[in-house]
Amino acid sequence: MLCLLGNELFADLEPDAFHAANAVELFHNFTLIHDDIMDKAPLRRGMPTVHTKYSDSAAILAGDVMLIHSYEHLNKVAGKYRQKIVSVFNRAAREVCEGQQLDMDMEQTAPEQVKYEDYVNMIALKTSVLLAASLQMGAICGGGSEGNQQHLYEFGKNVGIAFQIQDDYLDAFGDPEKFGKQQGRHPGQ
Repeated sequence: MLCLLGNELFADLEPDAFHAANAVELFHNFTLIHDDIMDKAPLRRGMPTVHTKYSDSAAILAGDVMLIHSYEHLNKVAGKYRQKIVSVFNRAAREVCEGQQLDMDMEQTAPEQVKYEDYVNMIALKTSVLLAASLQMGAICGGGSEGNQQHLYEFGKNVGIAFQIQDDYLDAFGDPEKFGKQQGRHPGQ
C-alpha cells in the first residue's frame, strides 16, 4: 500500500508500482516466516505459524520461494525504473537482515544492558527500512524528485520506528486474545 501511495503522490498509478509493491509484500512475508522460525513463535496474527503447521524445513523453503518471486516482480518493472528500484529494494533487504541479526544478538543480552539507541537502530533496520523503501520505490515510479524520495524515505522510517515500538509494547503487555500473539516476546519481533 505504501508503494502505491508513494506513486500517487506524484502521478497516476503506474503498473510498475504494483510490481514493486508485490515484491515488497512477498519479501516482507518471507522475513516473517523466517523470523518465526528463529523466534520459535507458535502464532502469527492469531494463526499457527508456517513452521508450526508444517515443519521448519517446509517453512524455510516457502520463505525462499517467496524471496525468489519478489525478484520476479522486480524484473517486471520498466527499464527506466528497474535499476533504481532494485537498488533501493536490495539496500532495504540487506538492512532487514542486519536488523534481524541485531535482534538475535540482543536476545542474548540482559534487557538492562540494551541501550535505547541500539534498540532504535535495530528496529529501524529490522522493520522501518522496508516501509521507507516502499514509499521511496513508489515515488520513483511516480517520477518524484530525489529530494522528495528522500523525504518519503525518512517519513516511512519514522513511521516504522513508531509502529515497532508500539508493537513491542503490545508484545510485552498486550492481551494475547486481542492481538493474536504470545505475550512476553523480546523487542523487535
